This record gives sequence, C-alpha cells and structure tokens, in this order.
Amino acid sequence: MQADPTIFQDNGTYYLYGTNNNPNVKGEGFAVYTSTDMQKWEGPAGAHDGFAFKKGDGYGTTGFWAPQIFKHNNKYYMAYTANEQIAIAVADSPVGPFTNAGNPLPSTGKQIDPFVFFDNGKVYLYHVRLDNGNRIFVAEMEDDLSAIKPGTLTECIHATQPWENTENVSWTVAEGPTVLKNGSLYYLIYSANDFRNKDYAAGYATSSSPMGPWTKATSSPFISRQQLNYPGTGHGDVFYNPAGDMFYVFHTHFSNTKVDPRKTAIVPITLSSGTLSVKAGAEMMWPYTE
Repeated sequence: MQADPTIFQDNGTYYLYGTNNNPNVKGEGFAVYTSTDMQKWEGPAGAHDGFAFKKGDGYGTTGFWAPQIFKHNNKYYMAYTANEQIAIAVADSPVGPFTNAGNPLPSTGKQIDPFVFFDNGKVYLYHVRLDNGNRIFVAEMEDDLSAIKPGTLTECIHATQPWENTENVSWTVAEGPTVLKNGSLYYLIYSANDFRNKDYAAGYATSSSPMGPWTKATSSPFISRQQLNYPGTGHGDVFYNPAGDMFYVFHTHFSNTKVDPRKTAIVPITLSSGTLSVKAGAEMMWPYTE
C-alpha cells in the first residue's frame, strides 16, 4: 500500500515507491517494492531497513511524500518532499540508500510534489507551490540539479474546472504533476480535489513548450471513480514496460467509507491522436504489499 506512488522500470525490474501508507512498515522515508511482472511484488526491499531513503539519510524530519526516481549520468536520483520542501538524493542503485547532504532546494515558500524532466539539453522542475491553493509551477534547473533558476519560475495550472473542485472549497488543489513528451507536444498529467475527497481524479493539459502555456485537454478527468469504480483515484505517475507499453500507477481510497491506508493501482493507458485515455477493456492491477 503506497500513496502518491511512482514506478521506475530499470533493466526489466519494476521498483515501486510512494508515500508510506502501510501500517505494517514502521519508520519514515520511502520503502521500495520490486517486481519483474507487475503481478507479484516483493519487499520492502530497500537497502536501509527496507527503505530506499530513510529518515536520517539526508534532508527531512517529517512529511516524506511523493518521490520521483530517475536515472542521470549513470546515477539514480530521487526527488522528494519533506517538511513541505523539495530535496534531491542520489544512489548507486534503485533500492538505495539514497542520500544527500541534508539540504532542500532553495525556496522562498512551501513546495511539494517534484517531477524532474529533461528535454533538449535543459532540466525542468515541475512542482506544487502552496500559494492560495495547491498550484503547479515549472522552472528551469541548474545543470547540477542544485537549484532552480528563479527568473524562469512560471505557473502552469491551478484548479478552475468543476471536476477539479467538487466541494467548492476556497483552497483549490492541483497537484502530483507528471510530464511526458510525444512528438512536438508536451503532456502535463495532474490530480485535482483534496486527496481525501472521493472525487480525487487525474486530468491532463497540453503545450507546445515545456514552459507552457498549458491548455487543459477536456472538461472531465481521464482517471476517475466514474471510469474505474473506485473512489479517490489519483496522484500517480506514468511508466513503461520494456516493450514500450504505457501505464499509470496511482492510489485509490481503501474503501467507499475509508480513505487510509490508500491502495496502489495500475492501469494501462494509451496516447492516440493527442488524447490520453485508459486502454479499452483494461483491468486494474493491484500491487498489494503488506
């Protein structure tokens, strides 16, 4: 059971990380589970007591949320949230231990949910800033990933559509960004509504530039309880199998009446004629981990 999950596929092995939502896994940080077929999962398999990053390995004392894993210059990196700030740790293996010197990225405010994206020789940090709502921003990063370039900081989107704020709250939420590129078009996948809301769901926006401006694709989400018959569907990430098939990993509520511990789910998705959608006839997979 991982909330805000991400899956990193490396040499035929899938590594599942997320916000620790499993009452059977004690400790703070990011546990990791492994699989070779997306059906049977083992772990926690992290190098530090089952954790790929455990409290004390670097920056953060609480609120370890929403990691992203990527490979860069033959090293493995983890961008993550702690103390409502963003930090980046590095390791020699996807199971860690990921470490850093104990500092977050410089920031003038609270920021969460990082997603690092490489494109045409530049590095971009998509993330959420807590400023009159949860709003998704992007900025170019320094090549060494040590900081953003402040002059490039740009808002991407915030919640404006009815499906993104079904309870009509004043502090609206757009969060959990994932970005991919197909041809000349960029896709920003995000989640909206509070994660405790049964209508938590995922939509996407498109742009011809990684910096935007972004156009929301439709007036409805492409991952939601209406499509999948589970409440609280959202805050995930895109990953691919070795054959290049695309999947979305995300969390759902534990049940129709209980939010936590949230359950991890995987569904095949497709990108056709500029439209992201759940693959027709696909069944959800549940990488349940005790």
